[in-house]
Amino acid sequence: MQSKATTPEQYLEELPEDRKEPMLKLRQVILDNLPSGFEECMNYKMLGYVVPHSVYPDGYHCNTKLPLPFMNLASQKNFIAVYHLGIYANPELMEWFTTEYANRVKGKLDMGKSCVRLKKMNQIPYDLFGELACKMTAQEWIDLYEANLKR
Repeated sequence: MQSKATTPEQYLEELPEDRKEPMLKLRQVILDNLPSGFEECMNYKMLGYVVPHSVYPDGYHCNTKLPLPFMNLASQKNFIAVYHLGIYANPELMEWFTTEYANRVKGKLDMGKSCVRLKKMNQIPYDLFGELACKMTAQEWIDLYEANLKR
């Protein structure tokens, strides 16, 4: 479901009724736990949590006009997606997340490289996503990003 929204509020307003509550809860838990240095915006037609140019002027290497992405939240056709680039770049964080997810949710984790697909709205571990959001500061993400950047 690609959105033409230009603000997070507009994006959330356009959601189907069955997605509004879980998306609002996920957004709030992310905002409540995200360390300073990140900001919310629209990024790749979804809610984005980024390191703004005011903190990291270089921006995202694929398009330096964009801020450095960190997390995204999207309502897709068949699921809610939570993207966390730190999971992809940090094996220890990935191990922590997959272990904690298995401890908190019955059923198999549906996950890509950095994307967690949430298909059962009544089984979303909101607290886990709050913990995940605060596991890395903006400076730690910048350092990890630059260490993994292949120029």
